[in-house]
Amino acid sequence: MTQAACAKKTDILIEGATIISPSSSGADERITVVDKGTIAIDGGKIVYAGRSPAPPEFHNALKRIDASGLIALPGFVNAHTHAAMTLLRGYADDMVLMEWLQEKIWPIEAHLDSEDVYYGAMLACIEMIRAGVTTFADQYFFMDDTARAVRDTGIRASLSRGLIATSPNSSRALRENIELCEAWDGEASGRITTMFGPHAPYTCPVDFLEKVMEAAEEHGVGMHIHLSETRGEVEESRARHGGMSPIELMDSIGLFEFRILAAHCVHVSPKDIEILSAKGVGVAHNPGSNMKIASGIAPVPAMLKAGVRVGLGTDGASSNNNLDLLEEARLAAFLHKLANDDPTVIPAGQALAMATLGGAKAMGMDFEIGSLEPGKKADIILLDMNKPHMYPKHDLTSHIIYSARASDVTTVIINGESVMEDGVLTGIDEQEVLRKAEEKAKALVAKA
Repeated sequence: MTQAACAKKTDILIEGATIISPSSSGADERITVVDKGTIAIDGGKIVYAGRSPAPPEFHNALKRIDASGLIALPGFVNAHTHAAMTLLRGYADDMVLMEWLQEKIWPIEAHLDSEDVYYGAMLACIEMIRAGVTTFADQYFFMDDTARAVRDTGIRASLSRGLIATSPNSSRALRENIELCEAWDGEASGRITTMFGPHAPYTCPVDFLEKVMEAAEEHGVGMHIHLSETRGEVEESRARHGGMSPIELMDSIGLFEFRILAAHCVHVSPKDIEILSAKGVGVAHNPGSNMKIASGIAPVPAMLKAGVRVGLGTDGASSNNNLDLLEEARLAAFLHKLANDDPTVIPAGQALAMATLGGAKAMGMDFEIGSLEPGKKADIILLDMNKPHMYPKHDLTSHIIYSARASDVTTVIINGESVMEDGVLTGIDEQEVLRKAEEKAKALVAKA
C-alpha cells in the first residue's frame, strides 16, 4: 500500500454498528448480519461494509460516527406513494375506493396549486426521512415542485406526472411529464430519476397509452402505473377487452417491454403472475392502503415464489394514513400469514428484504441501492436498539420487523450525505414546513 493511499481521506466511517442487510447476490430472504461492523463511505458510495476494523486505507476519515448500540440498515424504499397527498391526510376516510376518488379526492385535487404540492411534498419527505425511508416512487401533479422538495430535503426519488386520459388536460399533462424528464432526470446529484405516470388502464385507453409509450421510448425511461387494484377494475377490463385482465391487456399492447413499476396488483390470476414474472415487472405491494380501502389481498407469496420483483409502498397518506414503510413491512408479514393460514409465510427476513432490496428491484434501482454492499450508493439508516421493545436480543432481524418503530431511526444518510443526525434534520426548517403544510391544507379544504 502506497503512502498516498494511506493518506487519502474517506468521507465517513461508521464504526461499531450491527450491520443487517439483504444480499443482492442471493435470495431476497437471505439476510446478512455482521456484529460490530464498519461501513466506509467515499464519494457518495459504500466502499467497505464488513467486520471491524476496516482495512487501513479507510481509517483516515473526515467524519467518524460511533454506531455502538445501533443497527445499520439499507434505507427503506417506498415503491409507491403520492407525496403531496399528505395535505389530505384524514380528509376522506372510511370510503369505498371509487367513491373516495370520484367524490372527494379528484374534486379537491382540482384546486391544487404548485405551492400546495411543494409543501405537501416537503411534509412527506420529512415524514419519510424520519421513518428511515431514503427512496420513494411518486406519481402526482405539479411534479416540478415535488422535485424541488426532493432536492431541498436530500431524499432520493423516482418521479412521474400522473396522467389521466379522460381529463380535459391530458395532452398538457403528457407534455408536463415530458418536460419533467427533460428538466429533472439525473438532477440533485443523481438523486432524482423520472418515469412516465399513466394512472391506470381504466383512466388511460390504449390509444393514449401508445402515446405514453412513444414518449417513454424517446426519453429512455420507464412507467409507473396502477394495475388490478380492485375486483371491479378487473371485471370491467375483461368485459371491454375480450376477456383480458388489465395485466393481459397491458402485455398485449407492449407496455411490459418497458421498465414498469406496477402499483397494487391485488386481483391477479396465475396467468397474470406468469406475465409479471416473465416480463420483469416490478410490483409495489401496499398492504396498509389495500386493507383500509378493502381493495383485497394481493397474492404476494405466489408472486415471490414465481420470481416477481415485489417491493412495498405506503400509497398516499390520504389512504393509509402515514408514510411509515417499516409499518408496511410488518403489515405485509402479518397479513399474508393470516390470509394463508400459515405463520411461516413472509418471514421477518423476507419482509425486511421487501422493504429494502425488494423495493429497489421493483423500481429497477437494485444496482444502486437496497443493500449495504461496496459500490452501491450510501443510503444508510441507523436504528437504536437500546430500547425496551428491542430486548432481549434473540433475533435482531425479527425485532426490526416485529418490534421496532419508525421513531427508533436516529440517523439517515442519503447519497453519502447526512440528512438526519441523532434525530435532528439537517438543513430543513421542520417547524416552518409543518406550519405551511397546515395552512395550505386548511385553505385547500375550504375551496372544496
